[in-house]
Amino acid sequence: MSLQQFLLKKGYTKVKLHFTKTNHLELKAIINGVKGRFILDTGASNSCVGFAFADTFNLKVEDSEVKAAGAGAIDMLTQVSKKNIVKIGKWKSKRTSLILFDLTHVNTALANHDANLVDGIIGADILKKTKAIIDYNKKYLYLKL
Repeated sequence: MSLQQFLLKKGYTKVKLHFTKTNHLELKAIINGVKGRFILDTGASNSCVGFAFADTFNLKVEDSEVKAAGAGAIDMLTQVSKKNIVKIGKWKSKRTSLILFDLTHVNTALANHDANLVDGIIGADILKKTKAIIDYNKKYLYLKL
């Protein structure tokens, strides 16, 4: 029995992953009914969307005291958006909080390598909630339904 067969039998759904030119894993997700492109980042504690995409994804935003750090940037201002509908493949959550911060440095790095720009990051919060399993060889993300 293959890993895929085993996980599908155990109630997981599979989502296709793509390696970017920068060797990041990328996937499509739908937030509040709007499709976007996201980096899968196991090291990111929270799932994030760039400030520039708040209106695109219909996010209701509140200021946050928390400062973000990562990918070479520190002390970045953040905002939070609660109770969002997030759909990745067949998995769906109606109460997902998302952190908003300036993704310019991430997209600049991607652009410098002729890689597609992203709308945000799917982080450990969603990966933990879904008991996610990443198959790097076959390029699939498995999420428990």
